[in-house]
Order: sequence, then C-alpha cells, then structure tokens
Amino acid sequence: MRKLFRELISDDNKINEQAFVGVVAFFAMVFILIVDVITGIWSKELVIKEFIFDGFMILTLGAFGITTAGRIMSLKKKNQDESNKDGESGN
Repeated sequence: MRKLFRELISDDNKINEQAFVGVVAFFAMVFILIVDVITGIWSKELVIKEFIFDGFMILTLGAFGITTAGRIMSLKKKNQDESNKDGESGN
C-alpha cells in the first residue's frame, strides 16, 4: 500500500492519476448505492446529502472524461506526427 502511494505521487510513474481518482469515486458511489439498498431492505432510511452523491458522480465523470480526452489528443498527435514523417520521407 505504501508503495502504491509513493508511485502515485511520483513524477515518473506509470499510473494514470485521473483514472485512479475516477475509479475510487466510482467505487464510492457503488458502495453508497449498495448500502442504500441494504438499509432500504431493513426499512431504514439512509440519509445522504444529494450534493455529496452528485459530487462523486461529477468527480467520476470528470476524471474519466479528462483521461479519455487525453488519450484522444495523444492519438491525434501521434497520427499527425506519423503523417508528417511520411510526407517528409516522400520528398
């Protein structure tokens, strides 16, 4: 566990921090939903402020959106670099 945290805060790591935060927020949402269902079965109300759940949802969507946008941009740049190399070698 200590190694994971050191790797997360390191500048030269292989872990995508945005995806990590998104996964943690997603599992927090799933945990809240499961606990809500269980307490509903027991006829007890689980009081969760709506803004807390919405915060986890926005955090999850934002983290995965940033990760996806970054991948799309890197693929686009890679394709442009390859097409530029092909154009230069053709001359």
